[in-house]
Amino acid sequence: MAVLPIRPTPFFANKNQAFWNLQLGGWGGAAMLRAMSALANGQPPDRLVIILIATITGFSLSLILAVVYGQLIKQRPLVTWGATALVLVFATGVYAFIDSWVLQVAGAATDGNFVKLFVGMYFIDLTLLGAWSALYYAINFFLQVEEQADRLERLEAQATSAQLAMLRYQLNPHFLFNTLNSISTLVLLKQSETANAMLTRLSSFLRHTLVTQPGGKVSVAQEVETLQLYLGIEQMRFEERLRTTFRVEPQAAGARLPAMLLQPLVENAIKYGVSPQEEGAEISIVAQVVGPRLRVTVSDTGPGMTMNNIEDGLPAVRPTHARRDSTGVGLTNIRDRLAQAYGEEHRFEIRSPESGGFSVLIELPYETEEQDEALSAPQAAPAQQGARTQKPSAPPAVLPSSLPPKAHQTT
Repeated sequence: MAVLPIRPTPFFANKNQAFWNLQLGGWGGAAMLRAMSALANGQPPDRLVIILIATITGFSLSLILAVVYGQLIKQRPLVTWGATALVLVFATGVYAFIDSWVLQVAGAATDGNFVKLFVGMYFIDLTLLGAWSALYYAINFFLQVEEQADRLERLEAQATSAQLAMLRYQLNPHFLFNTLNSISTLVLLKQSETANAMLTRLSSFLRHTLVTQPGGKVSVAQEVETLQLYLGIEQMRFEERLRTTFRVEPQAAGARLPAMLLQPLVENAIKYGVSPQEEGAEISIVAQVVGPRLRVTVSDTGPGMTMNNIEDGLPAVRPTHARRDSTGVGLTNIRDRLAQAYGEEHRFEIRSPESGGFSVLIELPYETEEQDEALSAPQAAPAQQGARTQKPSAPPAVLPSSLPPKAHQTT
């Protein structure tokens, strides 16, 4: 299952390196600022040595604080902020003591009172370490929020992929049951050759459905090849009653769409269009490119449906005599898959004129394999290696049928 990788902010991609860069840059900048201020105020050059010692002291104390804060940030908020305040007060006291002592030893203090000098340095050092502590927590909380957001994005992507897989594998079990029953009947009638051919076609079709990635996309040519495997099985059941027509434009043959998207539509057409009528019906699959979109239409010449209202963008239907046992799972399945894959960038319409017949029109953004790879290469390269092995040769304007000779296929 392809998932989105965590993508940290580039500067913090290596947290250890980012920490040292900020340490060196921050304390180096503070030392430079204090040195420039000392020189501007006419202080002697040896004052720079005192500033250097103060900077090294602050740098060292901040390293210790980083270790302590790294443990405190994992605790409950009350423990974190209470312990941080105590640690900061103590660390600032150590910093101010060292600074005051160095100033007295170097003779740079104007007042010989160590306590007054300590108090004065304490507030200066508290500003530095306080700012450092605030920046440390701000950066780490930001990184935690960013990591949680990336983790949530990965979980959403996994949930979407799982839902797409579930929808794709929600094939109507009636097809499998009917096929196995037909094979069983042929065996009982000792028509072993026909039974073996039907079993081979069923095996090829099921293998085809398992090879494709659950949430992946295939070309229209590959989808039609899968449909022909399926129709080859049904053709052996219905013989002349099942007639098919494929009209696929050359440009549309290479367009991408979700795998196994059209099979439930063809299955519905057989169940409600071909099966109820003694004369059977004709099923047509048309794929064409209209502007920047791919348009696919699956229609049959069966009894059709009567529409009474439209709700949520999908026509609500009142089944006729021929379709009264329809559960609507196939159409709902396709609508959900399209919504998951394209959001609002798709069109799904059901049409059933009063004169009879039933058709489903689907419009999707036109995508080729190259465009699809460019969009998903950073996160789904391994999954696409399998898909590339299925890439067909230059697709013809009308794909040849793999149905038995009894199947009627026009152009």
